[in-house]
Amino acid sequence: MTQPHPPQGPLEGLRVLDIATVFAGPFAAALMGDMGAEVLKVEMPGTGDPLRALGPFQGDTSLTWAASARNKKSVTLDLRTDAGQEILLKLVAEHDVVIENFRPGTLTRWGVPVERLREANPDLIVVHVSGFGQDGPLAHKAGFGTPATAYSGFAHISGFPDRPPVLPSVSLVDYLTGMYAAMGALAALYQLRVGRGGPDDVDVALYESMFRMLEVVVTEYDVLGQVRQRSGNELAASSPAGIYETRDGQWMVIVTSTERTFARLAAAMEREDMLTDPRYSTNRERLARRTEVNQILADWTATLTRDEVAARLDEFSVPASAVYDVADIFGDEHYAARDMLVKVDHPDLGPITMPGVVPKFERHPGSVRSAGPGLGEHTQEVLEQLGYDPAQINALRSEGVI
Repeated sequence: MTQPHPPQGPLEGLRVLDIATVFAGPFAAALMGDMGAEVLKVEMPGTGDPLRALGPFQGDTSLTWAASARNKKSVTLDLRTDAGQEILLKLVAEHDVVIENFRPGTLTRWGVPVERLREANPDLIVVHVSGFGQDGPLAHKAGFGTPATAYSGFAHISGFPDRPPVLPSVSLVDYLTGMYAAMGALAALYQLRVGRGGPDDVDVALYESMFRMLEVVVTEYDVLGQVRQRSGNELAASSPAGIYETRDGQWMVIVTSTERTFARLAAAMEREDMLTDPRYSTNRERLARRTEVNQILADWTATLTRDEVAARLDEFSVPASAVYDVADIFGDEHYAARDMLVKVDHPDLGPITMPGVVPKFERHPGSVRSAGPGLGEHTQEVLEQLGYDPAQINALRSEGVI
């Protein structure tokens, strides 16, 4: 059994009940756990969260679960049973926030609607995460992050114009939705603390979390009637911007989002003539000739190694970065200095590395205290704290409730 360190961070003392599954809702709980909240994960007996079955694996251990379920305790509980619901309500009474991501209406169908949860805890904040929100004509549909990427409009603009749309290689929508869910929970807690009405329900939809990021795409269509299309690595707002190959076959991302940064880039390339040439002197003109401008920059980076390009651009304060892979990150001194690679003990794998805590807090830093727990690892401990004796716990286990 893992023995996590005591919670620490700005949310120390907050108690979060995570009855969600897979990514978005559980990620919200994990973020709050990073910041010191005590997070209790509720899983189905026998199978647990489906996240446990997702790869990659080391032996029989899911590395996805080990990393994504950090800073949590695990209890098994069948929420569809009367006995399971009785335990759930006792847990609700002791927690500040419940995070769920079942299809809208599922908890009500099982017999534990929000109203019943609030009978157990009148100040409870309930965070609902779903594919399409709690209302609207599509609320009933199954929702996963990858289809939400398409429904949000993001997939359509991702990729190159002569190729099919490209999906993110990580669960981007789920992670983004988890951040909104955590932010919503904290906003609702603040509202409750300052006395602006009673506890709130937070409704977070997967597709809306990504759609919120497309604000300029929306306004562009509304005002100009233009449907944003795929543009590869180019940016619609500024030029030059993109990924450029260096002499040694490496890649650099270089962006000039302001006229000042373009002036610095021109100086770094020894192309100050572009600053007075009417074809390139303003961002609007460069956007009109973005292919030509990108080629000028690509021709320059091709004459230098990656390290030479990076040094030259740093000298002139041009925003740029080498395209890192994860091996580069493990060897980077800045990642190390910022504690963005942390070692966490795992009962089967030994010490494993995870991303550090974001954001940083100077006075009350968060922490990664434990890897993903074993299925039901803390069930006995939690039920004993609720007043159940060994005979009762054994009976619940034999009945499949836990």
